[in-house]
Amino acid sequence: MVLVAVFGVALLVAVLLSGLAARTVLSTSLLFLLGGALVSDGFLGLVHITADSEIVAVTADLALFAVLFTDGMHVSFPKLRENWKNPARALGLGMPLAMVGMALVTHYVADMDWTTSFLVGAVLAPTDPVFASAIVGRKEVPTKLRQLLNVESGINDGLALPVVLVLIAAAGPTAAHSEASIGMIGLELGLGLAFGVLLPLLVAGLLRLRLLGAEPKLQPLLPLATGIILYGLCHLTHANPYLAAFSAGALLATVSPEPKVAFEALGESMAELAKFAALLVFGALLTPQLFGDLSVGGYLAVLLAIFLIRPASLLLSLLGTRLERREKLVAAWFGPKGFASVVYGLLVLQAGIPQGEQAYTLIAVCIAFSIVAHSSTDVPVARLFHVEDIAGIPGGAPTGAPADGQEAPRVRA
Repeated sequence: MVLVAVFGVALLVAVLLSGLAARTVLSTSLLFLLGGALVSDGFLGLVHITADSEIVAVTADLALFAVLFTDGMHVSFPKLRENWKNPARALGLGMPLAMVGMALVTHYVADMDWTTSFLVGAVLAPTDPVFASAIVGRKEVPTKLRQLLNVESGINDGLALPVVLVLIAAAGPTAAHSEASIGMIGLELGLGLAFGVLLPLLVAGLLRLRLLGAEPKLQPLLPLATGIILYGLCHLTHANPYLAAFSAGALLATVSPEPKVAFEALGESMAELAKFAALLVFGALLTPQLFGDLSVGGYLAVLLAIFLIRPASLLLSLLGTRLERREKLVAAWFGPKGFASVVYGLLVLQAGIPQGEQAYTLIAVCIAFSIVAHSSTDVPVARLFHVEDIAGIPGGAPTGAPADGQEAPRVRA
């Protein structure tokens, strides 16, 4: 219960400071990360959490599922059909370049074997738009840029997972990871996609039946029920829950627009709560010992991952596109490491591979550095696109109300 009380205190502080955070480089995500570190064994010792604690895997898993489900609902298929080329370039070229670039850095700078180096590259390749909410959540930012960051981050988690599983199997004893065969991985991805498509279609079909239908005050619970069923179904069948979550959110928003609109506020709040809980738990793992265990080469690899590998790989993949130079630079910078990397990093640690602890330490430090760097720069960068009402309090409008012609902003992450 100590952890619950700590979470409540952190949530209260974050809410009270959220208005200030929306206008400055202060980040509520960073507050939870620092709060978790403060109460951990490395400092006050109020909570005792290790990387193999069940609560770590559960909270990270739930947070990633919730965030991808709600992110999927922001995908507009008509607009995506118009702007599919840039996300396709980022996923088809930028992501492999980032994996290979990170593998080279990890091998030559952090002194890990090739298999583990490529594993680290695969774990750190997925991006997370949560820590760039002032960019992806504002209509003033060009649609092509928002679509690029949202779609890339939503799909690259599922694309990276099979690579991570295969490399874990290759790095460890074959007998211990016999289930992680390519066929099994393909089945998990296929099932995840199938559930993510079929379940929303089933729900939409039920809504069309004359005898069925949700009254307005219960409409927000329809997508919630769909998400809960999907989460349980994926874990019962070992389907990929992350690919299922994103595809289900996107399809549900398309085939059931009214429940989607009704669920939007509730979904955003639930995703924020799950995200904050995961950040608090992850922060508790960031002890002084963990940072002390990382070598000088490891720190150099972390800095290169954030400031060179991601920016260079995405800029190369966007060569020849019609995006403005400013938009390309923003997209290249905002490649934050988030919940997918946390979950995959825990898989690496729990697999018991020879250099697993060393790899996990580098991954954890890189995620922490990325959260600090990206969540504290999205507001200043958003102002380049004339986003002035980031705090949700536009001039002349009532508190919390959107300005004319503008959508209500998300809570600052």
